[in-house]
Amino acid sequence: MAKVKSKWVCVECGYESAGYLGKCPECLSWGSITEEIQSAAKPCTRDDFKPELLHEITLDDQIRIPTGIGEFDRILGGGLVQGSLTLLAGEPGIGKSTILLQLCQCARSLYVSAEESANQIKLRAERLKINSDNLYIYPQTCMENIKAQIEELKPQIVVIDSIQAIYSQTVSSSAGSVSQIRECCNILMNIAKTKNITVLVIGHITKDGAIAGPKVLEHMVDTVISFEGDKYKSYRMLRSMKNRFGATHEVGIFEMGVNGLTQVNNPNELFLNARSNAQVPGSAIIVSNEGTRPLLVEIQALVGTTPYPTPRRVANGVDTARVHQILAVLEKRIGLNLSKQDVYVNVTGGIDVTEPCADLGIALAVATCARDVVVDSQTVILGEIGLSGEIHPVSNIEKRLNEAVCAGFKKAIIPHGNEVTGPKIEVIKVKRLMDAISACLNKGENV
Repeated sequence: MAKVKSKWVCVECGYESAGYLGKCPECLSWGSITEEIQSAAKPCTRDDFKPELLHEITLDDQIRIPTGIGEFDRILGGGLVQGSLTLLAGEPGIGKSTILLQLCQCARSLYVSAEESANQIKLRAERLKINSDNLYIYPQTCMENIKAQIEELKPQIVVIDSIQAIYSQTVSSSAGSVSQIRECCNILMNIAKTKNITVLVIGHITKDGAIAGPKVLEHMVDTVISFEGDKYKSYRMLRSMKNRFGATHEVGIFEMGVNGLTQVNNPNELFLNARSNAQVPGSAIIVSNEGTRPLLVEIQALVGTTPYPTPRRVANGVDTARVHQILAVLEKRIGLNLSKQDVYVNVTGGIDVTEPCADLGIALAVATCARDVVVDSQTVILGEIGLSGEIHPVSNIEKRLNEAVCAGFKKAIIPHGNEVTGPKIEVIKVKRLMDAISACLNKGENV
């Protein structure tokens, strides 16, 4: 009898070890190492596909399937691509199953539920007012049975909810293990490519926010979509982290209601509607690019004397290291003493701003709060700050300013290196951080 070989694999990151370890040396998680039985290698089967010349390959006119959900189509690049494999990940209760159930109304679909019964899905469908004659519900966890039903029904769209609960009989380990996830995803990818079926897979995330399972899962799929937001609040954000058929980092914004997820057609109202009519120091408006979409975002800062030996630096929605760098520039180049001041920086609306275009907005929010000066509420601020206090140009300046004009803003403080010709807005160009602060005090030169 052949000796059974096993290996120890981390279910969080896929790290492999010859023996048991209490703590994974790769992702540093405790108790995540599980034993898996190594199965024999499968023989390679011969297929009927032959290589084709590039100019002989023809594209189908119906290569994309519109979902009927504009924000979802935006992040996909225009709709679901036939023969694609898409991974949707997010926290429990965020709305992953809800949006995919709504999406299944656009075409002949098979919804495979490995975590809920058919009755539970029917209750959700009634709440969402979904009544489609082309939607099949299949509670199943065995990959071989799922494959057989796909071959029989021949749907255009297949939804797997979720990949961590599906298992294949060819792998001896339990569902959710690294080997099972890899094998099931490989079978689904083969179904999508050979049968030209669009497959959408729901994935769990770890406590750190990363997609659970091996990293190869993200490499195998065509599109990775992250579902972000606080499940205790109504707004949700879909962000494409990887997209082989469109732009990455596109953002779709939804509102969760009684009847499911609805699109937010004007997200600027979402991020700016909470602004107070009474102008107070420490507030600045920037135009952040999320994929190809410009969004108007308010940055707030609070500066106050600290009762502690070491002042606090708290950043919410922006990189803390970036805030520390901007504070250092303010102290060295402007002479603003913050050594005994607590500094809090917050981005309203729950969005994370990662691009350096927000530097000047953060700096002016902190400086105006420290000096008790109010930035004009009809002014947008754009610019990246260098370590010597210079203001670097930003990309897509005219697109950002056009969005500001549509939102009713009258003035913009921008880097001197940016050329502006189109937008009808009063522009103040600045070369250094001191010039931007002077412009807030109405001492800048209008150009």
